[in-house]
Amino acid sequence: MQCIINRRAQFSASHRYWLPEWEEAKNKRQFGASSRFPGHGHNYVLFVSLLGEIDEYGMVENLSTVKGVIKDAVTSQLDCAYLNDVWAEFQTTLPTTENIARVIWQRLAPHLPLVKIQLFEHPQMWAEYQGNAMKATLTIQTHFSAAHRLALPHLSLEQNTEIYGKCARINGHGHNYHLEVSVSGEIDSRTGMLVDLEDLQSIVNDYVVEPFDHSFLNKDIPYFAQVVPTAENIALHIAQLLQQPIANLGAQLEKVKLIESPNNSCEIYCGQLTQPQATPSQTEPTLLSIH
Repeated sequence: MQCIINRRAQFSASHRYWLPEWEEAKNKRQFGASSRFPGHGHNYVLFVSLLGEIDEYGMVENLSTVKGVIKDAVTSQLDCAYLNDVWAEFQTTLPTTENIARVIWQRLAPHLPLVKIQLFEHPQMWAEYQGNAMKATLTIQTHFSAAHRLALPHLSLEQNTEIYGKCARINGHGHNYHLEVSVSGEIDSRTGMLVDLEDLQSIVNDYVVEPFDHSFLNKDIPYFAQVVPTAENIALHIAQLLQQPIANLGAQLEKVKLIESPNNSCEIYCGQLTQPQATPSQTEPTLLSIH
């Protein structure tokens, strides 16, 4: 029986986004505050995922061995280091989060049966790498607060209450939504970026956070005049809103995860996402995971 196990590690390091062949003005335009000398630092959190058969001892890999490999090959070298100088790979391609994850994979792959590397630069931004050449995934997290009512307009209050429970009450209710947007693409071989992070954050803010925050979704967002704003439908609409603007950046929208409460969340996987439609019945099936 195959099983995936995950090992957590961490290190603190600094880096700078700066290409010596570019003029100062171009570095500042491209990298913003991250281009400042002498750099800046993060407390990185690393998750190493391994795939294998469960052996006679009940293990995929001996975790003590895994811990030692990660320490020897990665964390002992990167902790309290200036990343641009510590590994030769970062002199060719800048140490962005997505590129650090890629190089960590390369360093660990000869020793461990890797299936995924996940690297958190901070709790609201992380990268994933699965050994696919220069392709990686970058995720940002944000939030908004909004109210909604779950009710179909052609049904009575009693009928809606039977379907949606308390969520059908006529004056609605609110949530502090947490939103994760994951994009995938090719890591640029020089800048180390798969997408401009500031541009990505601006798109999510302009298309979702600003219009949705402190709104009553049923009344303030035209799409939900005809579509019940369940967490699933909100996530789907967010994915539809973001798909083309993210494509215009040269990346692909991979996943939208919407956390409605600590107990409820859903995920839209966007590989076959259609353009926005008037009603749910007009939307092609999209892989949806509800937790």
